[in-house]
Amino acid sequence: MHSACLSRPLKNVASEGQARRNQPKKRSLLVVNEHFEADFNAAWPSAVVFQRPARQKGFSLIEVLVTLVILAVGLLGVAGLQARLQQSEMEAYQRSQALLLLDDMASRLAANRNAAGSYVTGSSSPVGVGMSCPTSTATQLQVDQKEWCEALQGAAETSGGGKVGAMLGGRGCVESVGSGQYLLTVAWQGMGPLAAPPAGVACGANSYNNTTNCTGDLCRRVVTSIVRVATL
Repeated sequence: MHSACLSRPLKNVASEGQARRNQPKKRSLLVVNEHFEADFNAAWPSAVVFQRPARQKGFSLIEVLVTLVILAVGLLGVAGLQARLQQSEMEAYQRSQALLLLDDMASRLAANRNAAGSYVTGSSSPVGVGMSCPTSTATQLQVDQKEWCEALQGAAETSGGGKVGAMLGGRGCVESVGSGQYLLTVAWQGMGPLAAPPAGVACGANSYNNTTNCTGDLCRRVVTSIVRVATL
């Protein structure tokens, strides 16, 4: 038995290890693809080789259009609100001017109570815009009538040769309602249609109608006051 073992040739371990190292190594498909990807891209520049689809970025045209529509609607709303605010400011300014002129005539009438009946104009003959103001100043009555008429026309302030110191279309009336009482009314042109004044306040009635929205006295604005003159 010992002689048989000794007769078999001994393997060269070093030679065997060197032969195994010289054998070509097996490579996976993923490694092969990565190895040849650069070569294929260089050889075929016009073709898409070994490239994964890129993610979509940014906004589409529909999204941009929807955004523009929403923005336009918002801007229109802001513009409408601004116009409405300006209209409201003008209405408030005109009303404050009318109240000042109403108080002015009430003070003049009370101060000259002995001639109070002569201040009456009636509702059909107002003074102010579209009327010829008195020119005589011989008496206090004439001075009051002249100055009030000119104030209703806006003579307190001028711009470019025009009178802009009062309301649009300012008119004033003095009516006697009996028992030493006088109804003072100031009327003017509103910025838009609202409710018509009461039928009992006829100063400037139907003077502010036009062919559009201002019909039926809807654009006529009025303020009134009662002055009581005691008999002394």
